[in-house]
Amino acid sequence: MFSSKLVFLITLFVMLTFTINNVVNALPLHRRGGGSYSGDGTFYTVGLGSCGKTNSDSEMVAALSSSLMSSGKNCGKKIKVKSDSGSVTVKAVDTCPGCAQGDIDFSPAAFKKLGSFDEGRISITWSFA
Repeated sequence: MFSSKLVFLITLFVMLTFTINNVVNALPLHRRGGGSYSGDGTFYTVGLGSCGKTNSDSEMVAALSSSLMSSGKNCGKKIKVKSDSGSVTVKAVDTCPGCAQGDIDFSPAAFKKLGSFDEGRISITWSFA
């Protein structure tokens, strides 16, 4: 009787440890203060964003990947972006469903500070301001 309870408790402990470890490892990593990203920059026609506000093409705004905009946690955050042709600071106002985690979809005004419209897609590095 004692050994079956002990086996049960050990099994339960191992299962809980395994489950907790998997949950912790599955949590997304968030970069804080000074962490940088790299990816592609593109541009889009701005309007009503996933943050609930309407913006225009002339504003310095951008859309981040779904993984970074989940639950709106990055709405309104400032982002410092650099490319080979320039730099700009934008505000996150929308979600870009087709973007990978390091990609940013810019308003035309913001994209123009980083590259030409003819390029369409440019390499960027960025971080939260």
